[in-house]
Amino acid sequence: MAATSHIARIGMVNFLNTAPLYEIWKRTVSRPDWQVTEAPPSTLNRLLHQGALDLGFISSHEYALHPEEYKILGNLSISATGKVGSVFLFSQVPPMELDGRLVLLSSQSQTSVNLIKIILEKFYRVQPRYETGLATERSDLSGIDAVLSIGDEALLLASEGRYPHQLDLGEAWQRETSLPFVFAVWAVREEFCRNEPDQMVAIHHELLRCLDEGRQGLMEISRIVAPRIPMPVEACFSYLSGMEYDLDSRKQEGLTLFYRYLIERGEASPAAVPLKICG
Repeated sequence: MAATSHIARIGMVNFLNTAPLYEIWKRTVSRPDWQVTEAPPSTLNRLLHQGALDLGFISSHEYALHPEEYKILGNLSISATGKVGSVFLFSQVPPMELDGRLVLLSSQSQTSVNLIKIILEKFYRVQPRYETGLATERSDLSGIDAVLSIGDEALLLASEGRYPHQLDLGEAWQRETSLPFVFAVWAVREEFCRNEPDQMVAIHHELLRCLDEGRQGLMEISRIVAPRIPMPVEACFSYLSGMEYDLDSRKQEGLTLFYRYLIERGEASPAAVPLKICG
């Protein structure tokens, strides 16, 4: 396929949970007109909103903040039906006892921060105090009763076992709602959809192809990426096998409910529902 005049600017999260897609992408996609930026979700959220990216893997919450700017690519997500295994509230006390206590919220994900507030405040009816930061960048966690952690940091903290209580946010959400939870979506800026429809279709096709190939070669990918944490290859394989990357009707239902809760809290645009899905 010939390159177009427009450089497509793509945002990619390089956490362990994106490895089934991204490892194949790095190995098989060679398009000088497709420029990839690697960053945590919070950074990609900002870059996409600012127009510095055309599309990217972003926090589900970012779409809800600015739905007039984006569409969601169909059949792609990072989601879980029950346990997700990499989004945890690590706590010194049971989560239902965190009223008035200090919780450190990850600075890497808008979605997980808003999800834990819904779980604690709406489902468990407690009102903690909050600070923002990364547990692994703090030398002193004294006075902090619980830590919200995501991605590779969460996998590391889970393996260390220093907290007596570990709440998996995907599992907590499903227990209360009976629905899957969508942590991240592929969002495309509206103007890119209008101005570069062929590029959008081509990128979408390659993302789906890479994901399909990655899911078929999970053990090989696990051997490549497990040392990053580090974690045993078999544990990495088990974790990646449990991840879900589609956006079926149940996941759309779960995402819509999450957005309705955010709208109730004044933390999302009412235009976030119904979802705008393309492709």
